[in-house]
Amino acid sequence: MRIDELEYELPERCIAVEPSQKREDAKLMVVWRGEPERVEHVRVSDLPGYLKRDDLLVFNTTRVLPARLQGVRRDTGGRAEGLFLEEREAGVWGVLLRAKRLRPGVRIELDGVGERGVGGGRFGLELIKRDDSELGGWIVRVLERGGEVCQQPAVEVLGCVGLAPLPPYIVRARKHAGVRVEESVDRERYQTVYAQQAGSVAAPTAGLHFSPGLMDELKAGGVERTDVVLHVSTGTFRSVETETLEDHVMHEEWCTVTGEAVQRIESARQGRVIAVGTTSARAMESCAIRCESGEEIGAGGFGKGGMGGGVATKLLIQPGYEWRWVEGLLTNFHLPRSTLMAMVAALLEVQGQVSGVERLKALYALACEKDYRFYSYGDAMLILP
Repeated sequence: MRIDELEYELPERCIAVEPSQKREDAKLMVVWRGEPERVEHVRVSDLPGYLKRDDLLVFNTTRVLPARLQGVRRDTGGRAEGLFLEEREAGVWGVLLRAKRLRPGVRIELDGVGERGVGGGRFGLELIKRDDSELGGWIVRVLERGGEVCQQPAVEVLGCVGLAPLPPYIVRARKHAGVRVEESVDRERYQTVYAQQAGSVAAPTAGLHFSPGLMDELKAGGVERTDVVLHVSTGTFRSVETETLEDHVMHEEWCTVTGEAVQRIESARQGRVIAVGTTSARAMESCAIRCESGEEIGAGGFGKGGMGGGVATKLLIQPGYEWRWVEGLLTNFHLPRSTLMAMVAALLEVQGQVSGVERLKALYALACEKDYRFYSYGDAMLILP
């Protein structure tokens, strides 16, 4: 598949720079896999009317880390920005960094603007070496004020100095539009209300539309729920730079599907199995393939959970893929040339009749006409069987 098939034009006005007033206020485009001409335009608050008793929603309960970093270089006084990627060992992180003329030995003093707001000058980074596996990637040593290597877990340090890891396109669009949003708002709204296990550096954005009230309404209507975990990496949203999708080196993410979740999904015969977000879908299908191959998924499930735990998946879903467990999907509108677009197109494809890619691009064009908001803080699409 040529990656330019997943290209489309998006006016900057369609990029959501801030969340909707209420989570469920977002617009919702409803489409049906087997009825290409049928499209309805409602709100996420109308979701209960499109789901039936015994339908099963599958949520990704990963928690987003305050992974965005800001600081000052000790050598030049210049500003530096970064993103935490992983904790390799105590006091050693993998990060993305943006600053001029970086080199090993450079120290960056991190600002104290995190959730606890107490880290100013307390923590810093010392660059060890470049990480060739990531563009802009570095291996760094985490230092405390006295220069000793920090032994605190990354999640605790990030709580002191980290910001909500908003995607760069939102930051750029805000700057162009002259929009300022308080960090406290981003910290709350760039996190699902049901988040549990810390480990993601980007939000599972379809889940951002659910409020406690909407969850209660769905439960009262007989809609079932089960949870999986997939810790979202930056690779989820990254544009594909190769000419074909097959040549793209798929990013690795860690996921967990418990034995109870497997049982709930496989026994959902009276209702439809609908993934809340592409990350839930990827976790489910990764597990389904392992089950299909004969791997026994015991009571402990697929993966062990926890930050950095679970089982790695590099599953790429594109048109022609044979879906195992996922029958429907709630998802946002995605970046062009992304693996997420390829996944959604795979679900919209009607074998021998309709190209999923062309159908998806037509729906995206319609969304632009009707002023839907795109990307992480944007509106949603519900794909029903």
